[in-house]
Amino acid sequence: MNWNQIKPEDFARSPFAAIGRQWMLVAAQKPDGAVNAMTASWGGMGVLWGKNVVFAFVRPQRYTREFIDAAGRFTLSFFPEEQRPALAYLGKVSGRDEPDKIAKAGLTVESLDGAPAFAQAETTIVCRPLYAGRIDPAQFLDSGLDAKWYPDKDYHIVYVAEVESIHTR
Repeated sequence: MNWNQIKPEDFARSPFAAIGRQWMLVAAQKPDGAVNAMTASWGGMGVLWGKNVVFAFVRPQRYTREFIDAAGRFTLSFFPEEQRPALAYLGKVSGRDEPDKIAKAGLTVESLDGAPAFAQAETTIVCRPLYAGRIDPAQFLDSGLDAKWYPDKDYHIVYVAEVESIHTR
């Protein structure tokens, strides 16, 4: 099935449902061609610095972070519900330990504008990072968040990325 490019303002999915409940895959490809992906349920979409942007949160120890930093681009892919087991697997298994984890999850990598996409995805957003910064625990206004979400003090890296293109099936 072919991809159709849409304008960001025509993106009809609720980010609350698509990210928070249905999950997404964050994927990047290193210059050597290796691809890694991780499941995420934290993120957002909006407008910042006069650009259409996405926000993705990646813990510093995640292997995918190395790929995002090396690639200078990443994708966010959204899947139909029947792919939930694949997303659960990709959220639990590290590419450091299982180099072919994407294939083992039953997903097929494709190239979309030179960035990794998946044959099984319904929507893929191609992103170019504009900003990356670690969450600073001193800045929490609700101190309970630190204790609840960061008992290991592994504060997420927040990526703000420009939406280069959005593709649907």
